[in-house]
Amino acid sequence: MKTTPFTEKHIALGAKMCEFAGYNMPIEYSGIIDEHQTVCNAIGVFDVSHMGEFWVKGPHALAFLQKITSNNVAVLAPGKVQYTCFPNETGGIVDDLLVYQYESEKYLLVVNAANIEKDWNWCVSHNAEGAELENASDRMAQLAIQGPKAILALQKLTSINLSDIPYYTFTHGEFAGVKDVIISNTGYTGAGGFELYFYPEDAMQIWNAVFEAGTEYGIKPVGLGARDTLRLEMGFCLYGNDLDDTTSPIEAGLGWITKFVEGKDFINRPMLEKQKAEGTTRKLIGFEMIDRGIPRHGYALLNQGGEQIGTVTSGTMSPIRKIGIGMGYVKPEYSKIGTEICLDMRGRKLKAIVVKPPFRK
Repeated sequence: MKTTPFTEKHIALGAKMCEFAGYNMPIEYSGIIDEHQTVCNAIGVFDVSHMGEFWVKGPHALAFLQKITSNNVAVLAPGKVQYTCFPNETGGIVDDLLVYQYESEKYLLVVNAANIEKDWNWCVSHNAEGAELENASDRMAQLAIQGPKAILALQKLTSINLSDIPYYTFTHGEFAGVKDVIISNTGYTGAGGFELYFYPEDAMQIWNAVFEAGTEYGIKPVGLGARDTLRLEMGFCLYGNDLDDTTSPIEAGLGWITKFVEGKDFINRPMLEKQKAEGTTRKLIGFEMIDRGIPRHGYALLNQGGEQIGTVTSGTMSPIRKIGIGMGYVKPEYSKIGTEICLDMRGRKLKAIVVKPPFRK
């Protein structure tokens, strides 16, 4: 298995370790519920150094990105971040990702860890524009410091006014005595906070400084288990569960990152444009359990008559709400908010209701 610059630290702290996307990653430390609540109420630190980073540079960078991504990259300016996806030629999604505009002709793509090789090959094979591509995944480490008190701890470590970095924007500068750290007001938890990008050799200096600064605020390390429950409470999609090569952004409710603007002829635009106009045969919904039970990936979703209408893609027991919550694809006629559906839980038919995420307000 691959390691991150923090792997030995996780093991020393007693984390429960597991293989994820080829990396030896911490799943939990003090327990998923405790870590989840720490992020919602205080400050938690995630090692996300397994994520992939690609630089796209040069005079042809914008044209390349406009073709290969669904969102309108032309609206970005230096310091702005955009959520988007790589559409494939058959109506599905290669991956969902973030695009950072670093300079006028320099962009950073942040892709999912499990898809680094797949995404890199996709970019290289579709680079007819001649953009300069660099896979920097092995030369970048990343921490996500999330929670309402994150800004209080991190502000101790930089002269940059973190309050001047709005959501989905970033800057770069000195942090914890380390130069050229990217400080991004982004995250996958819905609890606020920042993501830091830096060279692997500076990893432990930054880790130690962050934990020292956050001690008075109850800072804790957090594993991938709570990362999943946090993102699901917010209704954020997870690639491999809610998104994949067969799910279109229109089906997944990602029409807001699929921009059919003039001059943007992105991959498979005609098919997605047709779906936008005519509708799809399934839609991604959020649902809450009425009966007691925990939905899991792969469970069948049923109508009141017991007919299968879809499948659960993500599910858990909400650590905040203390009820079962989930997402899944269903036939469009069952996607209206307030519709009662059922979950087939190993032969038991349990009631649920369609709701609009986030599940945690």
